Amino acid sequence: MDNHGAIVLLHSPLTGATVWGRVPHELGALDYTVVVPEVTGDNRPPYATRYVAAAAKQTRARLAELADAGGEGVVLAGHSGAGPLLPHLAGALRAGGVPVRAYVFVDAGLPRPGATRLALLEQESAADAEKLRAHLDAGGLFPEWTFDDLTPLVDDPDARRDLLAGLRPRGIGFFTEEIVVPEDWPDAPCGYLLLSPIYDIHARTAAHRGWPVHRFGASHFATLNDPPGFARALADVIDAL
Repeated sequence: MDNHGAIVLLHSPLTGATVWGRVPHELGALDYTVVVPEVTGDNRPPYATRYVAAAAKQTRARLAELADAGGEGVVLAGHSGAGPLLPHLAGALRAGGVPVRAYVFVDAGLPRPGATRLALLEQESAADAEKLRAHLDAGGLFPEWTFDDLTPLVDDPDARRDLLAGLRPRGIGFFTEEIVVPEDWPDAPCGYLLLSPIYDIHARTAAHRGWPVHRFGASHFATLNDPPGFARALADVIDAL
């Protein structure tokens, strides 16, 4: 079987790469080359720029090790908070000689010029955004999930512990930073993979734009609950682009 190309799996700035669990292995079994950046150096402003620079650097380095696996163009798949950063990341990759051939938003907010993370959350739930803003204004951080908080969302206790260990709680400055979106975006085909009801508004927007939209699972962390099924669902979205 011919290699299906390279997929770059981007974790949210609020989590670590452990959010993907065994998905990279399962995508490899489907004959995809998989790159999984682990961004940790974006803990001060400008947050988005630091995330993008680190992810681009790691992606270019890994593709070089894989001997031009991304020569035909990579697919960027962003989970949750990584979604709004995909256009910025694509620009950084192209500037470094790595073409981007498609985007897949995985239970993620969609890029919106001039929007902050709080503004994107308001699209999903104005009440939740207001509550979060009050918490952050009082000096709180998000996310501050516990093992018990994640029990209904992540089936396997070990996967739950790994996810918790990679959490990166943020303060108000992170959530009120505007996220840059290039004027000419989208510049490649886009698709949406919906995992949980809270992101349904973004999935509906994607469908309205004519993007392929697939639904899989019932948890924001379905990547950890059914890696083989998730990998097939992601491949289906890519095939539809």
